Amino acid sequence: MSGVPTSLHLGPFSFHLYGLGLGIAAYVAYLYAERRLRRRGIDVAPFARYTAALIVAGLLGARLANIATNWSYYSGHPGRWIAVWQGGLASFGGIAFALPVGIAGQRHWWPDTRLTAFTDALIPALIAGWALGRVLGPQFMVNGGGHQTTSWIGMHYSGQIGKRVPVPLIQGAEDGALWLVLVRLEARWRTRAIGTISAVAMIVWGLVRAADEHWLLGQQSHSGSVGVQLAGLALAITGAITWWRVSRATRADHGVGAPSTPRA
Repeated sequence: MSGVPTSLHLGPFSFHLYGLGLGIAAYVAYLYAERRLRRRGIDVAPFARYTAALIVAGLLGARLANIATNWSYYSGHPGRWIAVWQGGLASFGGIAFALPVGIAGQRHWWPDTRLTAFTDALIPALIAGWALGRVLGPQFMVNGGGHQTTSWIGMHYSGQIGKRVPVPLIQGAEDGALWLVLVRLEARWRTRAIGTISAVAMIVWGLVRAADEHWLLGQQSHSGSVGVQLAGLALAITGAITWWRVSRATRADHGVGAPSTPRA
């Protein structure tokens, strides 16, 4: 079998499905995020500029991280550095670059909005976009599959020999399920402290991404297996710390643990 197609050809033009899929996912996530921010009374006028900065930082970081962790493949071949249509974006490299840009942008354009209130509105949209992006992006890239397998779930991918674990589809399902959980919790936890949704998302996504890297991709990954696993655990720990700080602040606001006032 020729594997999952990687491009469409219309006359003299070729459209790489990897980039096209990521573009569609990014646009859907943008519209959804804008809607969520507007519903929470957050000004969306600067959101297009904010999004553009995040995308540029994320793509640059994801590509540089992939090059750094697969230097033997890229060394001596500068042309491969820009061949993103062949795959090669390390998700945690994108997060590492986009995170400081996102925090700085939030403080610049929304100085009166708490960071955790902003992330609570934004993160479910990012997770939804990520779910769509895994299906429409990596699923159609060269070397998009995971470990070789004889299981019925295996698929043939361009550039890889034999049937492979369909990691992009699995991760798309995982991220889609996480999005549904976050939306459900958001509806049930209306009185919970600001930042709780962000904390849950970081804990779950970090642990699941590290597990996927270890068991589905492992050392055959082209995005630095050990680095991705460590980054996933670091994200989960950050989420746990965020949960602890939010819970502690909530208890302090409600006077939990404080000495009671004696009755007159």
